[in-house]
Amino acid sequence: MEGSYADHDGKIWMDGKLVDWRGANVHVLTHALHYASSVFEGERCYNGKIFLDREHAERLHFSANCLDFQIPYTVEELMAAKAEVLAANNLTDAYVRAFAWRGAGPDMGVASARNPVQVAIAAWHWGNYYGDAKTKGAKLDIAKWKRPSPETIPHQAKAAGLYMICTMSKHAAEAKGCSDALMFDYRGYVAECTGANLFFVKDGEVHTPLADCFLNGLTRQTVIKTLRAKGVTVHERHIMPEELESFQQCWLTGTAAEVTPVGQIGDYNFEVGALTLDIASDYEKLVRA
Repeated sequence: MEGSYADHDGKIWMDGKLVDWRGANVHVLTHALHYASSVFEGERCYNGKIFLDREHAERLHFSANCLDFQIPYTVEELMAAKAEVLAANNLTDAYVRAFAWRGAGPDMGVASARNPVQVAIAAWHWGNYYGDAKTKGAKLDIAKWKRPSPETIPHQAKAAGLYMICTMSKHAAEAKGCSDALMFDYRGYVAECTGANLFFVKDGEVHTPLADCFLNGLTRQTVIKTLRAKGVTVHERHIMPEELESFQQCWLTGTAAEVTPVGQIGDYNFEVGALTLDIASDYEKLVRA
């Protein structure tokens, strides 16, 4: 998309109806703007079909419940609304953003139980999230911020507030000429990137961090299932930082990232090898099936 995301032709589904893109606005005293009471989904549509459409809608409900609010539309209604947005904008290959938040209402402190819950869905064309890294291999920084303990946040929710340290880490990475940043968790284990999960290859076997304090991505789950169906051994486990130099290949997964190879993390280099390219191809075929 060219220019500001606020200045675009098209339609956005908002609170049950399609509105003009430029008119999809909220009040400045919207609770989510001040206290991050917001959840969202990132989805991709391929050839007119949203990949894991229902699973994304179900997770939006789950995330809202984790943040102690209810979405006023069923899973089926959300799926229908996404289809309506795609049709209204004449899109068959697109990125879809569904999100829900506590709006402006009687409450303007930390508590917001009396405020209405709003929901919106937008869609636009979005190419490779990491640009030419999709073929050449991404270069990753190592973030100074760590994924916090699950005792401090609802880590299993896709909630806006959990991305604050991700934004700062990605800004720092981009300032160094990197595509993204690897984040450790509160214990010092390798965790994830700012918006994608991580996979490593060693001697033909795959190792991926155990998702016990960060989002277990739908793309991550899909790739693990695909690998195991191919007979590839997958280890979901805690990975220490010093293990990075022993891995031969690395890739990222996420709805936006899809399957993106990694060429470098800090001082460690990886080949864009056969297994990485193979799983990227398998994933591309699956989402377009």
